[in-house]
Amino acid sequence: MKSHTEYLTLFIPSEVDFVNITAKVEEALRRSGIQEGLCLVNSMHLSSSVFMHYAEQALKKDQQHTLELMTWLHPSEARASPFPQDAIVDDDLDPQHKRRILGRDVVVAVTRGSLDFGPMEQIYYGEFDGGREKRVLIKIIGE
Repeated sequence: MKSHTEYLTLFIPSEVDFVNITAKVEEALRRSGIQEGLCLVNSMHLSSSVFMHYAEQALKKDQQHTLELMTWLHPSEARASPFPQDAIVDDDLDPQHKRRILGRDVVVAVTRGSLDFGPMEQIYYGEFDGGREKRVLIKIIGE
């Protein structure tokens, strides 16, 4: 069995955004030479996500609406600890909650040297605390 590892470095200037990274993952798969196996794509930061979504123009609007709803359900005042000695609000809590909802990684089958997607599936990177470089791991194993 062979393995191939690559890292994407992404800089998203806005606080929240969604980027289709499918083409970059496909390039890594081509470089790997693996024809049959599995491809893991993993966000390496607690304030970002990698997830599957169907390829469409309305993704950003749909996801932004979902994230706004999540923020409304979990206002910043509620994030403070119920214990007085821990009454510091963690600025990373909101992005971490968003990551939990969308997920940290995806695993896609590799069949005949291609990512084996369903109709319209694509791999997206979700940023929830932009303005700095972040890494995404691509790990491909197989033959």
